This record gives sequence, structure tokens and C-alpha cells, in this order.
Amino acid sequence: QVQLVESGGGLVQTGGSLNLSCAASGSTFSRNTMSWYRQAPGKQRELVADITGSGSTYYADSVKGRFTISRDNAKNTVYLQMNSLKPEDTAVYYCKSFSSFTYSTYWGQGTQVTVSS
Repeated sequence: QVQLVESGGGLVQTGGSLNLSCAASGSTFSRNTMSWYRQAPGKQRELVADITGSGSTYYADSVKGRFTISRDNAKNTVYLQMNSLKPEDTAVYYCKSFSSFTYSTYWGQGTQVTVSS
């Protein structure tokens, strides 16, 4: 069982920055692919970025050049640095853990990000 706890969300003006954190429990963190998703009101949940255990990253086109995903395996934590925020980035941001060994997927409870225009 993996527990994920997100933090760092809040209200920010257009052009501002936020740094989201997701702290994970469990001993397999370093091998898991960690992802950030977001869900805006009335929209489907979408993948924002992910990072594999080896450090390979993926970004959605909408956030490339503005968001950076990183991980600290010593702290069992994944981060999402969000710069140049836009109103369309407003959503609940969720952290996800996926193990390619057990095919187990876990989700955090989400953290609200609101970007005012």
C-alpha cells in the first residue's frame, strides 16, 4: 500500500509560480513512475507530467517549457515546479504512483491550484 500526500497548491496571479510536492510512503518509491495529473471543472483528468525511476520525463504540450517535474528518492517525494502560470492551469492537481513490477496504481487526494487573471 502506498499513500500519497500532495501539498503546495494555492491561489496565484497570472505569471506566478507554485511548487507542488507529493510525499509517498513505501519502500519502492525510487522504482515507481510518478505522475502529476490535473482536472479542471467539467473536464477529464489529464496527464501533466511524469518521471520514471531512471529520471526520464514527459510533459504535456500545454506545460512544456513552464513546468518541471523532479524527484528526490531520498525523501520519497516528487515535485512539480510550475512557472508562468495561466488561468487555464487552474485545476485540482493529483499525484499518481505506478509500479511496473506490481502494476499497482495509487492516487493522492489532490491539491487545488487557482490562477487568477
